[in-house]
Amino acid sequence: MKIIETGFNGLYELEPNVFGDKRGYFFESYRREVYQELGIEDDFVQDNESFSLKGTLRGLHYQKRPYAQAKLVRVVKGKVLDIALDIRKDSPTYGKHHQVLLDADRHNMFLIPEGFAHGFVALEDSVFFYKCSNYYNKEAEGGILWNDTDLKISWGIDSPIVSEKDQVLPNFAAYNEEPVF
Repeated sequence: MKIIETGFNGLYELEPNVFGDKRGYFFESYRREVYQELGIEDDFVQDNESFSLKGTLRGLHYQKRPYAQAKLVRVVKGKVLDIALDIRKDSPTYGKHHQVLLDADRHNMFLIPEGFAHGFVALEDSVFFYKCSNYYNKEAEGGILWNDTDLKISWGIDSPIVSEKDQVLPNFAAYNEEPVF
């Protein structure tokens, strides 16, 4: 497993060792002891999968404490541009984001610790899979407006398909008034 540093504490891109031949390929997407050897101690308790049509944008979402979640995300089919926004008030990268192109052909993954808002845009029809370190809780849902100009996130797509809920999330300035992390 190769870890790619992002410059954000706890936020990593991961590249598994993939073994392929004329029959196909095999790789371990998760093995607790390997992650622990890398210093990753998150205990994942829930797996989620979603399908998104090309052009669909989901996010930026987070769970408030005590239901905050670390996520290990990857694409099983397709490609997505994945965004993690640091919302940890005491972090030197607070209010900044990092993006990773997740590609099913590369099998790369993105480890997002607690304290980040998360979103992605499907660059192709895509199946998105993620492990969570805590159970989803509806009352703990939070979000930040995906196209807040203060965040300067380049999603790389014009006119994305966005849910009604995600179109009315508060901007980062509103989050900043009462930060969760």
